[in-house]
Amino acid sequence: MIAARAFDFDSWRMQARALLNAEVSPEDALWGDEQTALFGGTPSTQPEQARAVRVPASFLSKAEQACQHADPERFAVLYRLLWKLAHGVGHVLEDPLDPDAARLTAMLRELSEEEHDMHAFVRFRATRAPDGSEHWVAWFNPVHSILKRVAPFFARRYPAMHWTLLTPTASASWDGTTLHFGPGAPSEAAPRPDQVDALFLSYYENIFNPARSNPKLLHRQLPPRLLRDMPEGGEVARLAKDAPKRVQDMNSPRASASAALVPNDHELGSLRSAAAHCRACPIGEHATQTVFGEGPPNARLMIVGEQPGDEEDLAGKPFVGPAGRLLEKLLERAGLTRSEIYVTNAVKHFKFERLPTKRRLHMRPVRSEVEACRAWLLAEVDSVKPDMILCLGATAAQSFCGPQFRVQRDRGKPTTTPWAPWWMATYHPSALLRASDEAARKQMERQFLDDLETTHEQLAKLTH
Repeated sequence: MIAARAFDFDSWRMQARALLNAEVSPEDALWGDEQTALFGGTPSTQPEQARAVRVPASFLSKAEQACQHADPERFAVLYRLLWKLAHGVGHVLEDPLDPDAARLTAMLRELSEEEHDMHAFVRFRATRAPDGSEHWVAWFNPVHSILKRVAPFFARRYPAMHWTLLTPTASASWDGTTLHFGPGAPSEAAPRPDQVDALFLSYYENIFNPARSNPKLLHRQLPPRLLRDMPEGGEVARLAKDAPKRVQDMNSPRASASAALVPNDHELGSLRSAAAHCRACPIGEHATQTVFGEGPPNARLMIVGEQPGDEEDLAGKPFVGPAGRLLEKLLERAGLTRSEIYVTNAVKHFKFERLPTKRRLHMRPVRSEVEACRAWLLAEVDSVKPDMILCLGATAAQSFCGPQFRVQRDRGKPTTTPWAPWWMATYHPSALLRASDEAARKQMERQFLDDLETTHEQLAKLTH
C-alpha cells in the first residue's frame, strides 16, 4: 500500500503523476490530505523517467474544479479516473454507468450549486477602514473551498467598492484594482446588522411573492446553515405566515382595477392616456386631473416624488409648485439638469381636504391608495428603464420597498434593486419647506444636497 498526500489540484497532479509512472494501481494507493501520514511517501520519479500520459483537457479542467470539493474521497476518485484514461478506457468520462465518472459529475454539480448560493446569499455590510474610508465586509460559511473561484464574480459586481469576503478557512479582499487572498476568520469577525439590513428587509418584504410561497421548497433551497447568516432569514417564517392575507390584499378590487387599465405595451404616451381615466381609488374622483410623469423617455435618472400638490393638480405637470421650484434650484446646485431627468410621482392624483376658506390642504395618501397607483409607477419604470432611481420622501420609497422604509433612518444609502441598478431615497423638498426652524431646515438642506451630489457623481460615472 502506497500513501499519497494532496490538498489541492497541483499537489494531486504531482502525486498522481508519480504514482502512475510507478504503475501503482488505484487499489494500492491510499489518498489523504496534507496532514495525513500513513504508510510512507509516494515513490519519487525523476523527470526523465516519467512517461508521457495524454488525457483529455476536459478531464484536467474538471479535476482542478473537483479538488475544491470537500469530499475526502475526491483525490482517490480522480486517480481512479486517471488510471482508466491512461490504460485505454478513453470514454470513461462519458460513461453514465461508471461510478467514478458519476461521482465526478455530482461533485461538479454540487460545486456549481454552492457557487450559485454564494452569488445569491452573500450579504456585505458597511464598515470604516482605519483611514476612515468605507469598507464592506461579508462572512459566509461554504461547504467547499470555492472562495478563489467565486471572488472574481464579486470584483466584477462591485468594482468601485472596497470589500472583504470572509470564510472560516480563507478570505478575499478587493481594493478596487486587485484581488488579495488571506487567512480565514470566524463569524464574530464580521460586522453586526446595520441600517442597510433594515433597508434590505423592507425591500425583501416588498418583493416576497405570497402567492408563490412554498415553505417546504424554500427550506430545501435555503437550509438552516444559509438562513442563519442572512438578514432575511428570520423573516421567512413571518412572511409565510402572513402570505394568505397578503394574497387577499393583492387581489383587492383597487389594485386589480388599476393593473387592468395599464396598457400592455408600457409606451409612455399610452400609459399617460390610460392613466387619465383611472379611478381605482377615491383620490381620482376629486382631483382636477391625473398628473403623469414627464421627461426624456430614455432618461438615465428617474426621480419619484410622493404625489402632486395643488399647483401640479391644476397644471397637470409634476413638480411645478413650491417644492418643485426648490427641487429645481437644488438640482442645479448639485450639477444636475432637470430637463435630462424623468420626474414622476408614486401617486398620480392630488389628495386634499378643502378648508372653509376654499383653500385645498394636502393630505398624505394611505397605503391602499399608494398600492392602487403602484401599477402605473412600475409601468413607467419599465418603459423608461432608468439606470438610477432617486425617491423623494417616504411615500415614494415605500411604494418600492414597503411600509418599513423610514426616511430618517434609510436615506442616502444606494442599493441595487430589480427596478434599477442604482436606487436611493432622500427627503422630499416639501419637508425642507415645512422644517420647524431655520437650523433644522439648513441641516436637512445640506443632507438633501449631499444626496443629490452623490446622485450626480454616480450619473457622471455612468455617462463616461
